[in-house]
Amino acid sequence: MQKDSVLTGFVLGAIVPVLGYILLTFLFDLLTQAGLLEEVSMSTADKRYRTILLLSLCMNLIPFQIGKKNRWDDTMRGIVIPTMIYVGAWVYMFGGGLF
Repeated sequence: MQKDSVLTGFVLGAIVPVLGYILLTFLFDLLTQAGLLEEVSMSTADKRYRTILLLSLCMNLIPFQIGKKNRWDDTMRGIVIPTMIYVGAWVYMFGGGLF
């Protein structure tokens, strides 16, 4: 695959948040087991899930910045497409509780 292509950006934009979600979930569980975070209760489970999803979406900023630094405009365009789809799904899922 070429470094500067929409397909590369699309794949990165689709995979990075999933990997970020796995990493953040592992990190939150590890901190909970170490006693640095409180156990998840029913009142905080939705907030923690919402926060982890939002932070995993923000993980797309890392490859986006790399693409910006290297002037890979097509890659950056490709990253934006799945990011907007994920953001739309996030707003659809949690928008009622926020607005």
